[in-house]
Amino acid sequence: MYESVLIPTDGSADMDAVAEHGVTLAVQFGAAVHALHVVDDRAYGSIPEDVKQRVEETLTADGEDATKAVAQRALDAGLDATREVRWGTPPAGIVAYATENDVDLVVMGTHGRTGYDRYLLGSVTEKVVRVAPMPVLTVSVSDDEDADPARVTIPDPARED
Repeated sequence: MYESVLIPTDGSADMDAVAEHGVTLAVQFGAAVHALHVVDDRAYGSIPEDVKQRVEETLTADGEDATKAVAQRALDAGLDATREVRWGTPPAGIVAYATENDVDLVVMGTHGRTGYDRYLLGSVTEKVVRVAPMPVLTVSVSDDEDADPARVTIPDPARED
């Protein structure tokens, strides 16, 4: 069903859970893993020229580290892995990469933002879900360090509080 799985990464600690889900699925299907980091070049357009090259080198190196971590997880699981760092708008870069490389599934994290944060900040994942021509699996990751996603409380309808 899936011959290739794309795991876009921003390099955050939350990516461990996302990469675990993506690689686990890839193992089940014997799929190749693509690790991608897209540096949002809109955020760095106004950098003074005298430091621009150094900033670009640093951000590219950060992207290389992020994709290396995802690719290494795939390699450790016995899968083929490809990694790439691109510059551009993250949602467009992710969808373009997935389309260009005939990716069958994209696995991305969501940060669980709600309300004004979600409205004002937007969501790379949400934009990818809306426009990607292939399935996108979202993995919920929390911005709250104290949140435990494994601990879910389900109300007991038989119990009166």
